[in-house]
Amino acid sequence: MANLIETATRAGHFKTLLSAIEATGVRNLLESEGSLTVFAPTDEAFAKLPDGTLDELLHDLPKLKRIVMYHILSGDARSDDLAQIEEAPTEEGSILAIDHSNGSTKVNDATVTQMDILTDNGVIHVIDGVLMPAILAGHS
Repeated sequence: MANLIETATRAGHFKTLLSAIEATGVRNLLESEGSLTVFAPTDEAFAKLPDGTLDELLHDLPKLKRIVMYHILSGDARSDDLAQIEEAPTEEGSILAIDHSNGSTKVNDATVTQMDILTDNGVIHVIDGVLMPAILAGHS
């Protein structure tokens, strides 16, 4: 198997996320031995952000890093683990809300579209939106 970065790169639809990971220096964390869970927004999810938001974030790396870290959980949280919790602490320091209703799983306002992409050092869950820490949500 490959690590989180290699797996996301191979998938081909996380180019924007991978650019943000590179720009903010989070790559080392995602290549480390530890076990992590990544809620990975697709390129389409990033495209849904208001015009100019991504460019603004690429020029504000501390803010972008907080957003990237908000998509990462410590530990290997697979679908069966997620099904048992209603919130999860992120590497950024804030809490994500996990909602299970109508046969789907939501993380904050984003829907998980694919679960349990296993890697050597964790698991990726694909989401259809970019998660914003509450502290930054109103400030974009």
